[in-house]
Amino acid sequence: MGQTVSVQIPESLYYRLQRIATVTHRSVEDVLATTVNVSLPPESGLPEFLADELAAMQLFSDEALWAATESSLSSSEQRRLRQLGENGDARKLAKGEKNELDILLEKYDQAVLRRAQALAILAHRGYDIEKQGE
Repeated sequence: MGQTVSVQIPESLYYRLQRIATVTHRSVEDVLATTVNVSLPPESGLPEFLADELAAMQLFSDEALWAATESSLSSSEQRRLRQLGENGDARKLAKGEKNELDILLEKYDQAVLRRAQALAILAHRGYDIEKQGE
């Protein structure tokens, strides 16, 4: 048994749901629940704050999405990440450096996910993203 939620939807949307329910021999409630489930991002194993942020990007304006395609790491963070990576190739990093590298890599990974999500949404909205990043 599921949770009951009352939601006002436009009449035209209700009739569309009703037509689909009739054609598929299902209830309107089942069609609506399935539609909502498919529309939501899958459980990702990401931290809740990041999963919520990525899901909320669907509501961003096009301008906000384009802004999200830019790196969220500052130039000093990018330089430090590069430096720590090079140092790690040359020698074993000290514990503090390793912790700093881990934090920067996590921020970088999250920035990549945000950028990918923004580009995916923009592509879905019809933008040509092929040349993005060239």
